[in-house]
Amino acid sequence: MVMAEAPKIIIVEGKSDKIKVQEVINEPVEIICTNGTISLSKMDELIDEYFQNEVYVLVDTDEAGEKLRKQFIREFPEASHLYIDKMYKEVAAAPEQHIASVLLGANIDVQAKYL
Repeated sequence: MVMAEAPKIIIVEGKSDKIKVQEVINEPVEIICTNGTISLSKMDELIDEYFQNEVYVLVDTDEAGEKLRKQFIREFPEASHLYIDKMYKEVAAAPEQHIASVLLGANIDVQAKYL
């Protein structure tokens, strides 16, 4: 089994979400894209590879995002869930300051310019 280099993992839906989170964070964090869905076999791989890491799920507040979140709650209950305000609907559409406050609430270091 290969151990991840970063102690914290953030799971997002898409590439634009990943880019938005990367802009804000200020520590080594691995960001994994599910591309909106995740198969059971891929979920099992994630669990096997990252069960000893701090794993955070940050998905959109739309129907697809909530479906994905429910799958993670069911299959990977050890993961922590981060929530953006519903008024933004998408992680990629949320302002950097909002993303920063959500991440900071999870004890993830963010760039000071977004606080």
